[in-house]
Parts: sequence; structure tokens; C-alpha cells
Amino acid sequence: MILLIAAALVAADCPSAATAQAAICHALGAQRAGRFAEAAVGFETAAGRSKPGDPASDRMLAAAGNMWIAAGEPSKAALALDKALAGTGLLADQRGLALLDRARAAEAQNDVKTARSKTDEALKSAGEDPFAWYFSAALAVRENNLKAAEAAIAKAMTLAPNSADILFEAGHIAQLGGDEAKARGLWQRAVAAEPAGPGGTAAKKALDLLAQPATATPAGR
Repeated sequence: MILLIAAALVAADCPSAATAQAAICHALGAQRAGRFAEAAVGFETAAGRSKPGDPASDRMLAAAGNMWIAAGEPSKAALALDKALAGTGLLADQRGLALLDRARAAEAQNDVKTARSKTDEALKSAGEDPFAWYFSAALAVRENNLKAAEAAIAKAMTLAPNSADILFEAGHIAQLGGDEAKARGLWQRAVAAEPAGPGGTAAKKALDLLAQPATATPAGR
């Protein structure tokens, strides 16, 4: 309810003219309220209203792509991000984060090859972003490349040692590598770091599964 009120106040203060700034204002209000598809459309509208060649247009398209991912629309995200990346308005880490979003959109569409290509490109300019390494590690698991997953998650943990999401994934990778004790320790750290968050909750479920005794196979089967 608070978010909805805040978004309404933002919308009320937005200019009514059909300008890029007005569209951005409405998009930000929708984003704050969790209306991600509406926010994506708003950022795309802002990009369309920008002057030809304005580098801000690429940034608005990248923002739209991020919102389409949040809205569960990876194909629309891919289109917006490809347009953004084709321009020259995204610099340094901005481009790296847009590439990472493009990788996320590809992974959500089960295009693992494109996801890996965009992730590796993203890491060249967003290599200090722990989430980029976390995503690379999770993608490596999908690729059945345990060695790459271990290296990527180790880098993510170096950058964000107390992230419950990263600790959970590190435990998952440790379990895949056969080190149950290490997995347990990492999941315990995840629960301690964020007991009620997604990473901590997932780690708690994983620990509960480890605590369950293995089912004995009846003789003769």
C-alpha cells in the first residue's frame, strides 16, 4: 500500500506533456509500485521521444530491458537490450550491466549459448559486480561445467562474502562437487546472513533436505 501511495504521488508530480522526461517520471513511478511491464513501456516511450542520436535513448532502452526481465517477458527484454547495445550511449559498467541483462534474457529463453557469450562479454566491463559472477556460476552449472562454476562463485564470494544468494549458490556448487560438509557450512552462513530472504530461505530448505535420512532400499530390489 505504501508503495502504491508513493507511486501515485510521483505520478501526480509528473509533467503532462508528451516529453521524454514525463515518460521517465511515469516509468519510475510504475517501477516503484512493482508494475514492471508498465515501467518498461514507459522507458521505451522515453527512448522514442528522445532526440535522434541522444545517448540517453540507449540508457532508457536498457532500463526497459531490465524491467521486461522483472516482468517475466524475456523476449521483449532481448529486443530492447539489443537496441540499446547497438547504440553508443552505454559506457563502461552501464554496457556491462546491459550485457548481463541480455544474458539473463537469453538464459530465461533457454538460449544458453547466447547467455554465455553475453555473460563473458559483460564480465570484461562489470567484473567487479558480484552478481555478474554469481550469474556466471549458475550458468556454468547449467552448462555442466563444474570447474567454471567453482571459479566464478569463488570470485562472487570474494566481492560479496555475506550475500545469502551467493552463499546458497556456493553451497549448491559444493554439493554438486561432492563436498557435503562444505555445502552445509555455506548454507548455514546463508541462513545466518539473511534468515527470511530468498537466499536464506533456500539454504534452510537445503539444510532440511540434508538432515533427512536416506531411504533404505528393501532387500531383493
